[in-house]
Amino acid sequence: MAARNIRLANEAWEALSRAQALLAHELTEADIWGDLLPLEYGVLHALSNAPHGLRISELRDDALLITQPGMSRLVIRLEARGLVERGDDPDDARASRIRLTPDGLAAQQRVGAAVARHVAETMNRALDPGDLAVLRDLSSGLLASARNERAAARAAQARGRTRKPAAQKKTHVPDEDADHVEKGNTP
Repeated sequence: MAARNIRLANEAWEALSRAQALLAHELTEADIWGDLLPLEYGVLHALSNAPHGLRISELRDDALLITQPGMSRLVIRLEARGLVERGDDPDDARASRIRLTPDGLAAQQRVGAAVARHVAETMNRALDPGDLAVLRDLSSGLLASARNERAAARAAQARGRTRKPAAQKKTHVPDEDADHVEKGNTP
C-alpha cells in the first residue's frame, strides 16, 4: 500500500470519526427525545425495520455497540414500559425475538419524526443533495465492507480458526508516513 493511501485513509478516518462524534453529540443533546433515551430510541428504530423482530444479538449488531448484558437490561427496561415484547423465535426454540408493541411503534414514530427533522437540518447545513448522496453511498460501502469482514471472522472462528479483521492486520508503514503513524493518528 502506498504511503499516500495510508495517510489519506487515516485523514479520511479522522475527519469521518470527528464529524460523526460531534454530530452524534449534537443530536444526543437536542431536545427531541421525549421520554426516551437516545439508545432506547435506537432499539425502537432497529425494531421498526424488522417486522418479525430481532434477537438481542441482532440488535447489538445493528450498530448499537453495547455489551450483550447491557442490551439485555435495555430490552428489559423497554419491556417493562410496554414498548417491546418478547416472542418465540421460529428458527430457534431456545431464543426469543424482540418486537415492538403498538405503544413502542407509536413512540418510535413520534420521536423518529423529530429525530429525522433534526438530522435533516444538521446535515443540510453543510451538504447539498449531491454531497448527501455521495456520503450515503460511501458510508454504505464502508458499512457493508465492515459487516462482511465481521461475518467472515465469525465464520472462521466458528470453524475453529481465527482470522483478524483487515483493520487489525499488521501492515508495513513506509518511512515517509511514519510521522503520521507515530503521532497516534491511526484508527
